[in-house]
Amino acid sequence: MTTQTFDAIVVGAGSVGLPAALSLADAGLSTLVIDQFPGPGQGSNKAAIGGIRATHSTPAKIRLCLESLRIFSTWEALHGDAIEWAQGGYTFVAYREREEQSLKELLRVQHQHGLNIRWLDRGEMLALNPNLNPEGLRGGTFSPEDGSASPLLSSFAFHRRAVERGVQFRFGERVTGVVRRRGSVAGVRTDKGGYATATVVNAGGPWARSVAQSAGLDVPVVPDSHEGGITEPVAPFMSPMVVDVRPADGSANYYFYQHRPGGVVFCITPDPPIVGTDRRETSAYLPMIAKRMVDLIPKLANVKVRRTWRGLYPMTPDGSPIVGWSRELRGYIHAVGMCGQGYMLGPGVGALVSRMVRQAPGPDDQQILDELTPYRDFGSAEALR
Repeated sequence: MTTQTFDAIVVGAGSVGLPAALSLADAGLSTLVIDQFPGPGQGSNKAAIGGIRATHSTPAKIRLCLESLRIFSTWEALHGDAIEWAQGGYTFVAYREREEQSLKELLRVQHQHGLNIRWLDRGEMLALNPNLNPEGLRGGTFSPEDGSASPLLSSFAFHRRAVERGVQFRFGERVTGVVRRRGSVAGVRTDKGGYATATVVNAGGPWARSVAQSAGLDVPVVPDSHEGGITEPVAPFMSPMVVDVRPADGSANYYFYQHRPGGVVFCITPDPPIVGTDRRETSAYLPMIAKRMVDLIPKLANVKVRRTWRGLYPMTPDGSPIVGWSRELRGYIHAVGMCGQGYMLGPGVGALVSRMVRQAPGPDDQQILDELTPYRDFGSAEALR
């Protein structure tokens, strides 16, 4: 039997792999996607809560997410798929002087790199979201072009469009090795066969390190688990995502919003991190986040929670993604370590990967790649991770 040959093979059919494969196919490259799960978006993508923001504190993430926002916001008009896109914006609220100072300092870099964001004083913030607890509120930032969409609907939309563009998918298949020949990628071995290619894109999410190791490489991506949840659907009463970065016992921050079908979707950042791949829900999560959410928006007290779940964040030491060509193995691209923000970064990263493979860089690509290089010093940390 003749081994199938592809211009590029993407490992992972999730938040990054799906849009990367689609971008490669749109550029005319024959593309194969291999994923260990039975269908698209069945790894960590389905655990995402759907928030999409360019409100970050580093230039690379701002620029990548601005591109993602353009793709999400125009998807239905261009392709016809309803993905529950809603441009409700993001608010980062400040109830203490330290958060106010930090958020105001970040505005400089955010404005410098094209983000539409401004500071709202206490009165303006309450006018935008009158349900906020006014006691101690100092104000906050508001980025109106941020929004949300359905991870389920968008992953299937990306998959459908990719199939239409000729991408082949191998689900339920696990990569066991990357074939090397004279220091270059020559193909991929799986538990069900093998394929030839000169380009491999690692979009393995929480499993990125094992994918890299199958190529004789390594990457500092370690998964930890975060819990999310959703309430019953209720009449619309809040528009922007609310992010409260104040730390509390057991959590570094939390965030929630009301999505288009009416449920309030919420998540917390555990502190200390829960390292590992355990995706079982815990009894501690709901009481912890419910108290914080009701303190912030008392109106939530009588809204019933429908379900909770747990997903994996592929974390890097500094909280920023790792994107770039491998120096040790020609033809191998890292597109990993999205730190729980793969859903919002995915389309931007996917478009960047396509430009890398085609050697057709955009005006900001080199700066993005310099910032996210696998060979950087991981000693610093992003402020809004």
